Amino acid sequence: MANKKSYDFNKSIKELNVNDLKTRISEDQLRLKKLEFAHAISPLENPMSVRALRRDIARLKTELKRKELGA
Repeated sequence: MANKKSYDFNKSIKELNVNDLKTRISEDQLRLKKLEFAHAISPLENPMSVRALRRDIARLKTELKRKELGA
């Protein structure tokens, strides 16, 4: 099921333009900081969500770079 989710995520980010990608990256990075801070204070119910969010940010950055290079 995880493969289906990442496939849908990748498909949806390919439709975004450069400005939308930059906005989404900054929002997700802010959310990641808040999540990591909350995890430092008290353990999260699902600590794997931190890893998933980091990977989503990496996917967004990869797509942004691809669009900036014109590929």
